[in-house]
Amino acid sequence: MRVLLPLTLLFSSLSMAEEPITAVPLYTESELIGLINKNAHLARVKADDCQLVQDIEARANKMALPSYQFLYGDMLAYAVCVDRNVELGVYYMRQAAQQGLGAALEQLGRYYDVGQLVQQDKAMAVTYLREASAQGNLKAQMRLVNLFNQGYGSPRDYEDAYRWLFHSMVADKAAHKKIEHLLAKLAEKMPDSVVARARLPM
Repeated sequence: MRVLLPLTLLFSSLSMAEEPITAVPLYTESELIGLINKNAHLARVKADDCQLVQDIEARANKMALPSYQFLYGDMLAYAVCVDRNVELGVYYMRQAAQQGLGAALEQLGRYYDVGQLVQQDKAMAVTYLREASAQGNLKAQMRLVNLFNQGYGSPRDYEDAYRWLFHSMVADKAAHKKIEHLLAKLAEKMPDSVVARARLPM
């Protein structure tokens, strides 16, 4: 016995068969760094239906690109498109940080500060945040000065930390007010002459 398909079902199945499967293009280095800086990298991988996992892993592992190491590390740490593996995730974050990726340095500094994924270690937090701050990472600069204000780190680093944060450019009024407060508190720990020197144009 021959079964006839309804015309609407037949046409819809034909049109679905004709639709080409579009491949998601791999992110350029600058595009990925932009996504990382906006904390949108994991959302983008999810939005791309996890199609690029193998390419991301290859660029992190074989090509050792720091932005891809950071991305893959975050994917592993938070089980985005891959099975969760915190140890391996932090390993890749550290690889990216060792190559000087500011976002990786800031994130590891933050994690050591609060004890997220790793054991809390304020000295390690200062080490990572100092490197990120030197690159102009504002979040790292603010957290570093806050740690110094709490009594962590070395007074020898106060001048650099003050200088970096003082010369940062911030449009947000609330952030600007917070920076003023952080700097005022740090200035209390420094001689006036050192504060004046740190305020000189860079």
